[in-house]
Amino acid sequence: MLQLFDNEDFRIQQCPNTRRDVRRALDACRDERRPYLLLTPDMTRRPLRRILVPVSMLEEETYKGEICTWLARKAGVTIDLLCAHDYGSSARRNTERIATHIRAVAEQSGTDIRYNILQARKDSFHLMREAADATHASDTYDLLVLTASREYGLDDWLFGPPELYAVRRSRVPVLLVNPRADLFSLCD
Repeated sequence: MLQLFDNEDFRIQQCPNTRRDVRRALDACRDERRPYLLLTPDMTRRPLRRILVPVSMLEEETYKGEICTWLARKAGVTIDLLCAHDYGSSARRNTERIATHIRAVAEQSGTDIRYNILQARKDSFHLMREAADATHASDTYDLLVLTASREYGLDDWLFGPPELYAVRRSRVPVLLVNPRADLFSLCD
C-alpha cells in the first residue's frame, strides 16, 4: 500500500458517529496547524481513486487545491471540484483558481493530473451538505476534502458547525483543511 503521508503530515481523529463525539473531535482538531482526517465507524475505507472537493464562495477554499494536487500527483487520484451554484462569481473564481493551480503543477512536474469541474445544485451555504450526500448516495468517491469553519457563530454553537453534518453523513473519510493564515500546506 502506498503511504502518502508521514504521521507528522496530518492528524487522524477516529470517533464514533454520534453528534457529540464528532463535535468533540472537530473541536479537538480546530487549532491544528495541519489538515486532519476524521473517521467514523460508518465510513468505508478503500484505496484513493477519486476525491470530491466542494468549492464555495469563501476565499480560503483555494487552500484545498494544494492538498488535492499533491494527492493527485502522489496517488494518481482524480479530483472532482464541485462548484457552488451561487449568483455571484466567487465560487466560480475559486474553482478556476484551483484548476489553474492543478494545471500549473501538472505542467511543471510533467504529471498527468486528472480533474473535473462539476456544477452543484446548492449554493455555498448548503454545499457541504450536498457533497456529503453525494458520498452517501454512491460509491464514486473515496475521500471528501472540506474546509473547516474559521470562526463559530451563534448558530454554529447552537446547531453545530457546517462540517459536523458532512462528517456524520459522509460514507468516506473526511479530510478537513484549516483556513488560517499559518495553514500547514504540502508544498509542490
